[in-house]
Amino acid sequence: MAEERIYVGLDIGTTKITAIVAELDEDGEGIRIAGVGTAPSDGLKRGVVVNLDKTTRSIQYAVQEAERMSGRTIRGVYAGIAGDHIRGINSRGVIAVSRKDAEIRPHDVERVIEAAKAIAIPTDREVLHVLPQEYIVDDQDGIRDPVGMSGVRLEAEVHIITGAASACRNIVRAAERAGLYVEELVLEPLASANAVLTQDERDLGVALLDIGGGTTDVAVFFEGTVRHTAVIGLGGANVTNDLAIGLRAPVERAEQLKLQSGCALISMVRPDEVVQVPSIGGRPDREVSRHMLAMMIEPRIEEIFELAKKEVRKNHIADLLGAGLVLTGGASLLEGMPELAEQVFDLPVRRGIPMGISGLTEAVCDPRFATGVGLAIHAHLSNARPRGVERNVLSRISGGLKRWIEELV
Repeated sequence: MAEERIYVGLDIGTTKITAIVAELDEDGEGIRIAGVGTAPSDGLKRGVVVNLDKTTRSIQYAVQEAERMSGRTIRGVYAGIAGDHIRGINSRGVIAVSRKDAEIRPHDVERVIEAAKAIAIPTDREVLHVLPQEYIVDDQDGIRDPVGMSGVRLEAEVHIITGAASACRNIVRAAERAGLYVEELVLEPLASANAVLTQDERDLGVALLDIGGGTTDVAVFFEGTVRHTAVIGLGGANVTNDLAIGLRAPVERAEQLKLQSGCALISMVRPDEVVQVPSIGGRPDREVSRHMLAMMIEPRIEEIFELAKKEVRKNHIADLLGAGLVLTGGASLLEGMPELAEQVFDLPVRRGIPMGISGLTEAVCDPRFATGVGLAIHAHLSNARPRGVERNVLSRISGGLKRWIEELV
């Protein structure tokens, strides 16, 4: 039954793995969070699986916790994927509409998308998403849905996202070894966008930065569609490592220090503030000014923002981002992040937290859960899309017979 269906997002991150269980809310329009499970992740490096056994165990722990909280059994999941192997490219397809009445049908839209996908992709890469940006009918651009319109020439501009086939397979394999079936691999910034962006922001133009432990994911939206995506191989873990080396402190304690006393902008810290820094090898703890801590953090965060800015500027709509910048992901919680981002990007900046959900909102209304919640929303939207009977039947009919039936419909 529809009301019993659950939607599960599995965020396989570099520092933590999160499983989010959701179900339809009372209205049947949105989703209600029913369970959350998290587990430390040490089997990944910059979003890529480097230890299959450790990744599998972490997935199992996160899923078991989510199952206990929700009282549901998890089988199928929508898994997130990131890593600096991800590539996004824009492509265009063109077809002729040959019907006598020149009416564009759903089959024509499928044909033009296939034409746009016909680009040379290496065999060691896998297509993750083909995202339509706009359609052009007889030189009339800016069309979002051309079905039912009249025209003899149909063009489509799409954004194609690919990933390394081996990285994709390893994520699927880790989930399968944990007893799960992967319904779909979803690029993580697209999932996060489902949870933290409003439709107005997507229409006006916005850049999303999802700053995780091992990677920073970038997605640029304009006029409601994705215009550019990229993954940068730097994240919050790099800041922690910088502190551990600079302060000669254990990595775990450096992480605590970053979360409790760190600041991304030196000018926001008073010089007289001091913090206790634990030492290694049994040496006594020592005091360090918080100002020095910020001096170690700011250059790395600024580097991440500069790389992200370079990615955003690759698109011609970079100067049209009326809604500015949205920061999300665990590292975005660091004090001073929005202020430093405003200086680097010269745009209005806000932190993005999951919204438009009900249920256990207190447990997930945090940037750290944006991807997991977004994956659950993506699962709901994927299953909520209407699928006509004609299309399902035609998908099993091939060649000329299919085209003949299309002409008759």
